[in-house]
This record gives sequence, C-alpha cells and structure tokens, in this order.
Amino acid sequence: MDLLKADLPDLPGLPDLFEKLRPLLSAEAAAETAGTGVDAADLEQAVWVRLLEHRRIPAEPADWLRRAVRGEARRARRRARREVPYDRPSVQGAGTRTSTGTEPEDALLHGEENRALRSAVARLPGRCPELMRALLSPRDLTYREIAGELGISQGSLGPVRSRCLGCLRRMLAVEVAAPALRGMER
Repeated sequence: MDLLKADLPDLPGLPDLFEKLRPLLSAEAAAETAGTGVDAADLEQAVWVRLLEHRRIPAEPADWLRRAVRGEARRARRRARREVPYDRPSVQGAGTRTSTGTEPEDALLHGEENRALRSAVARLPGRCPELMRALLSPRDLTYREIAGELGISQGSLGPVRSRCLGCLRRMLAVEVAAPALRGMER
C-alpha cells in the first residue's frame, strides 16, 4: 500500500479512506465472487482503480463501494462468460467437439484411433462385430433399426451390447496401456 500512497492523486483524506474501506472491500469482494470463478483480489483492484478514476471522494463511501463492487463483479462475470481460450478446440452443445481440421497431427491420431478401434471390433467373437459396426455407424441407427438389421429382438440388444463392449474393453486393455484404475472395474 505504500507504493500506492505515493502515486495517489492529491485528494485530502484519500489514504485514510483506503485504510477505512479496505476490510469492507475485502468482505464485499469475497461475497460477490464466491462460486463465480472471478478472483476477489482482481475485483478489489478494479474497485480501487474505479475510485481513483472517480477523482473525488464519494459522499457516502461505503454505499459507493458496495455499488462499485457489484458493478465490477457483473462486468467480470460477463467477461468470464465471453472468454474463449485459443489453445483448445471449440466446444458445441452437449460435449460435442468440433474439429477445425487445422492440425494435421490431430487428424492423423484421430484416423489411427479409428483404425485401431475398427480392427479390434472386427476381431470380436460372435455377433459382436455386426452389432458394434451398427452402433458405430454414421447413420445413427435406433435400437429398433439395429435389431431389425441384425434379426434379433430389441430387448436382447442391450445385454448383447454390454457383453460385446466388455470383450472390446478387455481386448483394448491388452493392446493399450490401461489408465490408472478409477472406481470399480469388471
């Protein structure tokens, strides 16, 4: 605060006002930023800057400070909602990632993953390859359509799918280094 006092505009009583309002500002900023992802220290700093830009001491400093904190918090939350990180792929809707196609490494890895998955699906036993190909189909078939294509009842589709996914999981666990165990494993 000593550095700040040296750079203050020549307003009588301003340093005392800073000392008097500091606890109130800290409490108000902490209350406004709880659970919003906005840093309370950043909010405090923005309010101090706003006070210095105001160029006069407000008639009711505590009321002014509360209004300033709420206004700066609204601005910070709006800014946080609009921010889009540049180093990540964009996200659309409910977790669907969109590919910009600008990274050749990503396209290559995605293609290799698809080939590895399709190769493992082809090695599955019984009716599993047919079922998994239908589930992975870009046509986005319903259970009724898949059951009709495979000639099995719609009710047995879920248990067969579960067994096939278990086989696929075990096959891929042998081929790919398994991640650390999380939760229950079958």
